[in-house]
Amino acid sequence: MSSHGVNSVARMVITAVVLVIFAGYLLLWIMTPTNTFRQIWLMDLRTQTTSTFFGTTHGATYLVFTFPILFIATLGCVYLHLGKKTRENNHTEGSRAEICKLGLWRRPVIVKGLGIVSRIELAFFLMFIALLLWNFATYLRLNFRTITPIAAAKSGQKVWEAKLDSAGLRLGLTGNIALSFLFFPVTRGSSVLPLFGLTSEASVKHHIWLGHIVMTLFTAHGLCYIIFWAATHELSEMLKWENTGVSHVAGELSLLAGLALWATTLPRIRRKIFELFFYTHHLYILFVFFYVVHVGISYTSIMLPGFFLFMIDRYLRFLQSRRGVRLMSARILPCETVELNFSKSIGLSYTSTSIIFLNLPTISKLQWHPFTITSSSSLESDKLSVMIKGEGKWSKKLYQILSSGSPPVDRLDVSVEGPYGPASTDFLRHDLLVMVSGGSGVTPFISIIRELIHTSQTLKLKTPKILLIAAFKSSADLTMLDLILPISGAPSMFSDLGIQVEAYVTREKQPTIQQRKGVRAVWFKPNPSDAPITPILGQNNWLWLGAIISSSFIIYLILIGIVTRFYIYPVDLNSNKIFSSSSRAALHILFVCVGIIMASTVAFLLNKTRNSQETSQIQNMEGATPIASTNSLYYSADRELESLPQQSLSQSINVHYGERPDLKRFLLESRESSVGVLVSGPKKLRHEAAKICSSRLAANLQFESISFSW
Repeated sequence: MSSHGVNSVARMVITAVVLVIFAGYLLLWIMTPTNTFRQIWLMDLRTQTTSTFFGTTHGATYLVFTFPILFIATLGCVYLHLGKKTRENNHTEGSRAEICKLGLWRRPVIVKGLGIVSRIELAFFLMFIALLLWNFATYLRLNFRTITPIAAAKSGQKVWEAKLDSAGLRLGLTGNIALSFLFFPVTRGSSVLPLFGLTSEASVKHHIWLGHIVMTLFTAHGLCYIIFWAATHELSEMLKWENTGVSHVAGELSLLAGLALWATTLPRIRRKIFELFFYTHHLYILFVFFYVVHVGISYTSIMLPGFFLFMIDRYLRFLQSRRGVRLMSARILPCETVELNFSKSIGLSYTSTSIIFLNLPTISKLQWHPFTITSSSSLESDKLSVMIKGEGKWSKKLYQILSSGSPPVDRLDVSVEGPYGPASTDFLRHDLLVMVSGGSGVTPFISIIRELIHTSQTLKLKTPKILLIAAFKSSADLTMLDLILPISGAPSMFSDLGIQVEAYVTREKQPTIQQRKGVRAVWFKPNPSDAPITPILGQNNWLWLGAIISSSFIIYLILIGIVTRFYIYPVDLNSNKIFSSSSRAALHILFVCVGIIMASTVAFLLNKTRNSQETSQIQNMEGATPIASTNSLYYSADRELESLPQQSLSQSINVHYGERPDLKRFLLESRESSVGVLVSGPKKLRHEAAKICSSRLAANLQFESISFSW
């Protein structure tokens, strides 16, 4: 059997194991509120896992709730590594048939409050809501049985007060389920999401849904207790910080941090005052810290896996962002848009529609902004490009810096995080790709077109026909289409790709400027301290990530086990003294961070040397920067824009003024057996395309929204 066959079998085995483990994990959530789990399963498990290293309860929760997900994450790393080794660009009819079988479930549905979701997404969302309702209802049903007038009288409470107390507690327990999944969607370099065909960028909406659910349940949890304490004349309970058990003050501080964070996630605030949204989102640190202190480390083990993986990803991003990257050049368009071209290592590969986060200290030392990559790592092996439209304060400031030219900008300090994107793309399964964009939404399609250029010209594989429908506000925005071809190295056989561009200028009746007038480029002087963008964990990044996940968790277990056995356990043996729950929680948080920092730093340093060697080779190959003169960093791009590939592109563009595209006609008149409909742009445009693709007349249309406007 070939290595490809062995890898395919191994991936199938990993998939089966992951599905079995995940099904068991979900079964635990279903059984958690029942007496069978609490009085039989959990008690037996605690009896068998009790030790002086992890206490009477911690070992059981680690084994049941923490270990399975971290094991899945590690297996996911192996799965993705094998997929990276055997990834092929050609696709069989069998894969297309499999997609068609799932076509009904992949159809878009527009749900008020949720936006555009596929039917399978909607089904899973409803099942998740059913899980929450099941847990809450089961908790209440079993507990309310024990609340009788006699039992309530013995505790000095009324029946409704006792039930309110119980309901408040159960709301908190149910909220913990949603919290356990909250951090998975925002783990950018996740090895779990790709196992289920998801990416962090596309899953941000799931994080938003979960965030609303978490804060709704936790807010209701807090209000129930405030009302209960007020009714029983025990408002002083709000100021208690118990040495053992639940700390009320810590819970209140956690809730306050969460409410402040939640308030700034309103769409109007998030879009108009992004800086406020960005900065207050860091309150998640206080939210999680006081949450751990509030519920104790044993119960924290339930939500620990998602947060553990998020913290690993966050620290790796921190390490990557510490070094400046080499910005080689920029193309400046008259529509307040720039294309930045970075130097990258040949070993850094990424898929179409990937994104990268940029930080420019000149504009803001704290702000990070995501941008879609327009280049193809296959077509441009040593360059990485992004397009930035001046639509906010940050991006407009960047355009002003580059376009003013007085004084000329010879370099910019830039830091990056990423790239992040899907593990693989499968655009070749379609006969026709219809790409619908609005404004700067054309950005992800540029990377797809460049990748298909490579597939057609270098790999000599059949590619689908391309229909790009681009809507712009003004004729100046048409210059964005110039970025379809890279600044250098455009293939001479571009015309063979089979691309047609229908461009619509909606706010003008006729052209007001020459389409290509004013496009220019600026080259930057290299700085020895800047480095090409490299994969932070090298080319075998998934294997390294798997090693970090497993080793950091082992380090954490070893450290906390030693401290528990030789420090906490002797204190607990003393009948006159019990080790503080808050101190125990703080120690666990500390050792989680220590384990992550140790494992991640070692992996980073081991790969840094290899990356430095490759960087030296790139510097030797780059040579002199092609600038017009020593005094002027600008040169005219007219000669480049008149090249043969650019002429072929110009001949493929039809421009329509004063009208909007008739999407219904374009989509429903497509007779190909498989049509991929990719949409990126304003909400109204995406909803219009989704509505058409969801109709019964569109059986051959496969809809996918790749817009990153949340």
